[in-house]
Parts: sequence; C-alpha cells; structure tokens
Amino acid sequence: MSKSKSRSKQPRPGARVEPAPPAEPRSLWPPRRLVISLCSLAAAAAMVRAGLLEPVVGGVVDGAVRNILTVILGFSALMSAVLWFVRESGHSPAWKRGLAFGLLGLVALGLATLRVERVSGNLVPEFRWVWQKSRDTLLARAVALPQVANAAPWQPAPHDFPRFLGPAGDASLPASAPRLASVWKKDQAPRELWRRPIGAGWGGFATCGDHAVTLEQRGDEEIITCLSLASGEPQWQVAVTARHQTVLGGAGPRSTPAIHDGVVYTAGATGWLFCVDGATGKVLWKKDVLADLGIDAAAHALAVAWGRAGSPLILGDVVVVPGGGPRGDGPVALVAYDRATGERRWNAGDDQISYVSPSLFEIGGKPFLVAVTESQVIGFDPASRDEAWRFPWPGHSNSDASCTQAVVIGPNRLFISKGYGIGAAAFDVEPGADGAWTVKEAWRNKAGMKTKFTNVAFHDGHLYGLSDGILECLRASDGKRMWKGGRYDQGQLLRVGDLLVVQSEPGDVVLVEATPEAHREVARLTALSDQTWNSPAIVGDRLLVRNAVEAACYQLPLRTGAAAADHAVPAGGALPAAETPPSAEPAPEHVEEKPAV
Repeated sequence: MSKSKSRSKQPRPGARVEPAPPAEPRSLWPPRRLVISLCSLAAAAAMVRAGLLEPVVGGVVDGAVRNILTVILGFSALMSAVLWFVRESGHSPAWKRGLAFGLLGLVALGLATLRVERVSGNLVPEFRWVWQKSRDTLLARAVALPQVANAAPWQPAPHDFPRFLGPAGDASLPASAPRLASVWKKDQAPRELWRRPIGAGWGGFATCGDHAVTLEQRGDEEIITCLSLASGEPQWQVAVTARHQTVLGGAGPRSTPAIHDGVVYTAGATGWLFCVDGATGKVLWKKDVLADLGIDAAAHALAVAWGRAGSPLILGDVVVVPGGGPRGDGPVALVAYDRATGERRWNAGDDQISYVSPSLFEIGGKPFLVAVTESQVIGFDPASRDEAWRFPWPGHSNSDASCTQAVVIGPNRLFISKGYGIGAAAFDVEPGADGAWTVKEAWRNKAGMKTKFTNVAFHDGHLYGLSDGILECLRASDGKRMWKGGRYDQGQLLRVGDLLVVQSEPGDVVLVEATPEAHREVARLTALSDQTWNSPAIVGDRLLVRNAVEAACYQLPLRTGAAAADHAVPAGGALPAAETPPSAEPAPEHVEEKPAV
C-alpha cells in the first residue's frame, strides 16, 4: 500500500514540474519573540537587584545571591542574542564567524591575562593582571627591630582597646569613654595623625598605652606588628612562615590580638597561637593549634574554608581559642592553653568551629563561656568546662557560615544573627528545677539583622547592625524592625555612647545616631580608600582603622566641655588618668537629618 502511494506521487513523464517557492529571507533584526525574551530577562534582573524576588521565593535573598542571579540572567540574555545572530540572523557568514571568533578570543584573552584577586562582601570580583604580584608581596618582610634593654613592662591606660570589639568584647565602649562630637565642623574636624602601608589581613588593632598591635600578611610571612599609637612607627615585629589565601576570603590573618598584663596573644589564620612580651617583642611561647590537636591542615582548610578568624579570649590563667576539626575523635569547639607556659590545659565542645570568637557572658547571674560554633550556640561552665546548654544555629563553615558574635540583651537573654537568609533570633537561658539549664527561643526575624561578617551593638533596648550591608535597628524585646537605612556594605561598627561609628566596606567612617527613631547619619570621613572588612578601634579620642592595604590613625573631635578635655589623648600618646564623667552632659548640638545613603 505504501509503495503504490509513493509511486502515485511521482510526476508523470512529460509533466511540468513547478519550482519550489524561494526561501523567505532571514531578517537582520531580532524577531519579536527574542526581544520579548530579552526584555523578560532584563525585568527579572531588575527585580532581583531591587529585592523584589523575596516575596516570590518566600525567603530572604542576600546581596551576594542577588549578584550571582543577576550575572546568570545577564549571561543568559547575552548568549540568547549571540546564538540568534550566529544561527538564525540574515547577516553574512563572515559577520557571523567574526562575532563568534571575536567573542571566543576575548574570553581566551581574559582567561590568559586576568585573575580574580578577591571579591567584595557581595561577591563583586576584583581583577588583576596575571603578571601583577599581590600587593602584600610587594611590601618588605618583617625586620628585626633593635630591642630596648631592660624595657619597662607595658602599663595599661584608662581607655585601652585591649581585645576584639573593645574592652568588653561587645562592640560598645564603656560609659567612661569620652563622648565624640556629633557634628564635625571645619574648625573641629577629624585630624589625620599618621598613615602607613600594611600587609593583607582583616583583623583590627588592640592597644595598651602607646602601643597598637595587629596582624598582617606579607608574602609568605604572617606577622605580628606593634606600632606606636602616637606616631605609627614600628616598635617590633614577629613573623612565622604561614599564608592563608582564597578568592572569596582574601589573604592574611583575620583575628584581632588580645593584650593582658603587658603580654600579647595572637591567633593566626592557619592555626598559629603566639604569646609575645609586649615590651620587648620576645616570643614567650608559640603553638600550632592544628598540630597540637591532631588535625590535618588540608582537611581543616576545606571544612573552615576562609581561614581561622577567632580572636583569643583571656580566661583566668588560660587563653581560649577555637579548636577545629576534623580529627579522629571528633572536632573540638574550644581549646585552652596555659598563659604562662603554652601547655594545653583543656578542650571543650564537640562541634566544628565557625568564624566567631569565644566570649564570657553573665547569664542568669552565672558566668558562661559561650561559643558560636558551625551549627550551635553552646554555653559552657567556665570552671568545669562542661556543656550547660545549647541553641541550634544551623550553618556550615565552608558555605553559610556564622561570623557574628552573640550579644547579651537581658538578664537571661542572648541575641544571635547571621546572613545567608537566616536573619536574627533571641533565646532565653533559664535554670531548671533539677539544676539543669533550659533554652527557649524568644523570637525570630528571618528578614532582620542579616549580618554576614559584621557584628551588632546593643544600646537602650535596641540592636544596631549592618543587615546585608544596610544599617538596621531592631527592638530587642521582640525583634521588630524600627528602621533600616544607609548602605555601608559589609563593614563593621562600634558604639560610643549615643553614636555609632560605622566603618563602611568602601573605606568611609560614618557617624550615625544610636536612636530607634530614625536613621540619622551626622558625619562622614573618607578614612580609607580600599575594601575594608576590619573592625575599627577607638582609644580616647584616637580612631585606628586599617584594611588589607593601609592603616591610619585619626584624632576625633570630642564634645565641648570639661568632659571632652579630660578624656583627650595628649600628643605623646599616653592617656590621662580616668575620671568620673559628669552626671549632666552638655546637650548635643542640633543636627538636621541627612537622607539615607
């Protein structure tokens, strides 16, 4: 049957054969369907950038994810247009081949000549030529500075900044700290005292008297550097051969030193713990924490992908740092070493570490050693090191990591926050009838206080922090957002009285009123000019800032009146004796509210 049908379709001998109609010429312009598709992709990208995608997906999308989605949508639009041009357009084959080979050549040239040096907090890459060396490798290596014979031990000063996030480790200076002027006038503006190049790293300064100590990376050396607070001149340096570097995390150490009784304790990005005499720069002892705990360094680098960032905590006669893993009998949350000898005294906890420093809090009238680990917030009895309670706080130290310190916001209440769509939560720690401690969630705000690797300050019942790069105020009692405004990207902050000192990621230092009423930026200083993830330090009227390129010290104007004069730092760098601040503070100058940046 099929053969007869096939024969019937053959033309009869001598019959006229009609020529096939000519093919419709291909258009030089894209068809309507492609234009609609490209417009749809552009609209989707605009929605992502504006944050309008969150109601669609039913969750919080952070800035880094928005940037990734924008790149994917943009690449899809570009490839759609290129494929149409090459395969379906009416342009000549020469034009098509030229575009295809031109794009391939540009991609090949870029891969051959460019490298991603690092990324911003929202995953915006910074490119460098492949033949360019990293900036920290161009700096001189550590030098052995002449030691002063019989150097006097360091003496603390009233407004020292001896550890990460200040004297109490809570991103708030004590009430006795000098009050900063809330208006910077032309005749009363911050004054730059010194500026100097510095190696890579994301840690801050710790100070004692005229001495400011920080960690930096220069080539293959991780260096502890002590500078004069008054002049910025180096006083001593201690180096160890170690380097941590990733594209997402950058290069260098991440922690801030701790200074206690004139002795400096530092924790490096690869696990080196140092104890150094502050007066002479002499190494009293050092310990490779990973080797001491039997942890394989390569496996640890995969599990804790962006370098060890926990700063040391002084607890009696021991110094406490994060432990780590993996190891044969499970990870260690915290490890303590004898301050005098460097011998390991104890381990605590069985969860992988995060990028948060250990803290000592008083909760319910009892002290607790608190560790924010990879997936928990754990409270330990400081005397017995036994676990007293834990609060689940999901995450992974090689992806959605925890980087934000817990904050005490009530007699029995702790606040915790992070980025990656998790947000903020508060929980209560209460003693039970049988002596055990119970933990109960008080509130949760998934859209609030999405701190990525910044920290939060608590003041007068409210919390202040950078939520995915935008400053935000939450009410501590229930987590309600009071306001959100001012884009400072993934920076850091400190609270000084009723002012927030915000170190923005681009380098500006900004003063913002610590009030739940509204976002009020009152002053701004271009302090640094490069990506800054480092926490600032404030010592009297001195502001210490740094990033992975440079460090600087500014003298800040104080509020007028006797209180300001009493708390100013003399030119020589030594601080005056502490005095009780007056009960009646001068009324702050009137400031007009500035629009959000």
